[in-house]
Amino acid sequence: MKKNKLKYLDPAVLSRLNNMKLIARLVVEGFIIGRHKSPYHGFSVEFAEHRPYMPGDEIKHIDWKLYGKTDRFYVKQFEEETNLKSYILLDKSGSMGFKSQKVSKLEYGSYLAASLGYLMLNQQDAAGLVLFDRKISRYIPPLAKMGHLNLILHELEKVTPGDETSISLILHEMAEKIKKRGLVILISDLMDNVEDIIFGLKHFRYKKHEVIVFHILDPQEVEFKYKNFTKFIDLESGESISTEPWFIRNSYARKLQEIINYSRTQFRNNQIDYVLLTTDHTLDHALIEYLNKRRRLG
Repeated sequence: MKKNKLKYLDPAVLSRLNNMKLIARLVVEGFIIGRHKSPYHGFSVEFAEHRPYMPGDEIKHIDWKLYGKTDRFYVKQFEEETNLKSYILLDKSGSMGFKSQKVSKLEYGSYLAASLGYLMLNQQDAAGLVLFDRKISRYIPPLAKMGHLNLILHELEKVTPGDETSISLILHEMAEKIKKRGLVILISDLMDNVEDIIFGLKHFRYKKHEVIVFHILDPQEVEFKYKNFTKFIDLESGESISTEPWFIRNSYARKLQEIINYSRTQFRNNQIDYVLLTTDHTLDHALIEYLNKRRRLG
């Protein structure tokens, strides 16, 4: 059973499913089972109101604050009021539609957004969703009701790649729209002016929001293993270039690494969490990063 659950952390396996709610549940359950190596390790009378999490338990009954202290999952018999509003911003621009394997960047981002929403709402936190390219196409304000999850998942289930992106404009628009301090999660390939993106994210930090950036890339974009004469097409502008991959491989790799290193440094300097993921990564790494951030917020 445990092995079967863990396979649903693999985006290639998830791509064979058509139900976003099922995907979100299987990812989160697989993640929790994978992290919960020994269900009775570390449990003591100190936590008399709790018992260790067991496969089959309702995720909504997990005490997430206790997880933050012990790095273990325990089930509680009471519910707490929500104390955090989270906004998931998913980039649906044309470049997010690229895929060299089974899963596009947008599909991967959708699985991640669905899993995060499922996890947040089971923590009694409020979750909201923003879909955007050069403009916001859908904004679902955060609520802490489990029924709200269906609305979020419905939007993620039908999302398709859109137009050119304007990440910084969207960031500034949302920074002005969100009044109460919360957690902002950006899921994007960051295919836009890096300086503008950083400036937009700093707007959130100025407003005292916490920020996580999940930078989604295709493995081919990172490894650039093209061998034959290839026509490269910009999925947003439609512009193209035909060339031998070996001719541009080194300069491409150097430029990409410069952008990643610069972004990582700028995000760190502004207390913004940055996580680089490729679409062949299992989703547990992203969920761990989210929970680490959530733990620090109390």
